[in-house]
Amino acid sequence: MTPAPLASRLRDPRGPLFFPVTAYGPDGSLDLDVYREHVRRGVEAGAAAVFACCGTGEFHALLPEEFEACVGAAVAATEGRVPVIAGAGYGTALAVRYARLAAAAGADGLLAMPPYLVAAGQEGLLRHYREVAAATGLPVIVYQRDNAVFTPPTVVELARTEGIIGFKDGLGDLDLMQRIVSAVRTEVPGDFLYFNGLPTAEQTQLAYQAIGITLYSSAVFCFVPEIALAFHAALREGDRPTVERLLDGFYRPFVELRAQGRGYAVSLVKAGVRLRGLDVGEVRPPLHEPGEDHVKQLAQLIDRGYALLEEGA
Repeated sequence: MTPAPLASRLRDPRGPLFFPVTAYGPDGSLDLDVYREHVRRGVEAGAAAVFACCGTGEFHALLPEEFEACVGAAVAATEGRVPVIAGAGYGTALAVRYARLAAAAGADGLLAMPPYLVAAGQEGLLRHYREVAAATGLPVIVYQRDNAVFTPPTVVELARTEGIIGFKDGLGDLDLMQRIVSAVRTEVPGDFLYFNGLPTAEQTQLAYQAIGITLYSSAVFCFVPEIALAFHAALREGDRPTVERLLDGFYRPFVELRAQGRGYAVSLVKAGVRLRGLDVGEVRPPLHEPGEDHVKQLAQLIDRGYALLEEGA
């Protein structure tokens, strides 16, 4: 049976969108066996899609050949059960190269991340993402954050571009997002997808849901999938007491701990995966490992999160 188009598979996910960390061995080299196990566990736990080699997966730290190997490993580990979306970024030429490597590795789609360094105008950004979309037959989700910030008219043009199926927001400007959603709904009626892509997106998902954005990334799913699944289900079912219990007792404290160090949106998640028994190695520079006290606090928070699930059972 031919899988449904990516947009259809993502539109109403049965579980969180999984952004696995990338596994390294003791010498810092890629550990594909551990990576496949990490992805496999996530899929079996209930992930609706795997976003490989994106922000949480340290896309910035991977050589092209490592990137292709990781995407291929993710595709192999999922065995077609859920779609695999791969990151692609840097300048246009490199982003196109990564897009083609992802296609060769069997990915189902692309998350197009911001261009490297430069703060481009709207015309240049539009040209960049159109070239990435034209490079392969893979559907593309455009990621707004940092130096890639879009006006509503530009997102309308992105939505009109063949191959671009969605828009992920990592900026957090809800006024802008409301205007983007409204403009696209008015000018390009259809099924354009939107994602909340802020770090620890669960913390802000109630606000995004209020403007019609129901899809969100979950890095927390990497190390506490049961908590992420419970939160996802509570949102879908309108179970506000469970949502608020998990926000107050787990997600808010986690976000506050994450704010204690730069790069903790990745390194703290990786520490969490190790605490749960899978040695995915340390982050590569320029990121750094969380301090020992912060790791202890994370371990206590994980225990607290699972206790909250038992309280609600």
